Amino acid sequence: MPRPRQFDEQRVLSAVQAAFWNNGYAGTSLEDLLAATGLGKGSLYGAFGDKRRLFLRVLREYDEANDRMLRGWLADADRGIDVVRDFVLGPVRDPSGAQARRGCLLANTAMELATSAPEVAAEARRSYDATTAVLADAIRRAQREGDVAARVDPGQAAPAVLAGQLGLVILGRTGQDLAALEAMGETLLACLLPAS
Repeated sequence: MPRPRQFDEQRVLSAVQAAFWNNGYAGTSLEDLLAATGLGKGSLYGAFGDKRRLFLRVLREYDEANDRMLRGWLADADRGIDVVRDFVLGPVRDPSGAQARRGCLLANTAMELATSAPEVAAEARRSYDATTAVLADAIRRAQREGDVAARVDPGQAAPAVLAGQLGLVILGRTGQDLAALEAMGETLLACLLPAS
C-alpha cells in the first residue's frame, strides 16, 4: 500500500512554478526544484512525474488561474474597458519594475520552448485563445457601454490587444523604462479601441 503524501501539494507546486518562472525551463535543474520544494527526488518525481511533466502541470495551472482571474475581472468590473486597460497596463504598473522584469510565465515559456516542444506551443495557443475570447467579450461590453466605437470589430481587436500586451511584457523583461511602457500601452489602447 502506498504511503500518503507528507507534504502540501499546492505549496510544492507554487515553489516549482516560482523556480521555473524565475529561471526558465532549461535554467531550472533538478537540484533547484529539490531546494525550492524541500523534497527528495523520489518524493518529487513520485508525486508529479519527471521535470517535463511537472513543468507542463504548473504551466497549465498558471494558465487556468490567469483565465479564471481575467473572467473574474470581467464579471466584477464596473466597465468592460477597465478589464482591457488592466490587462494591457497591469504588468507595467508595479513601481519597482519587478513585475515587468519577471514577465509572464507563459510568454517566457513560449519564447523559450514553443519551437522545440509541441505541447508547449499547443498550451500557449489554447491559453491565448481563451484570453482572446475574454478580451473580445470585454470589448463588446465596452461598446455597449459607449467606451469603444461601434465600428471596432472585437474579433479582430482582441487578438491585436493580446499581441500588444505581449510586446509590452517582452519589452518589460529587457528593463525598458516603466513610464515609456505605460505610454506605449496607452497608445496601443487608443489606436485599437477608439471611443468614437
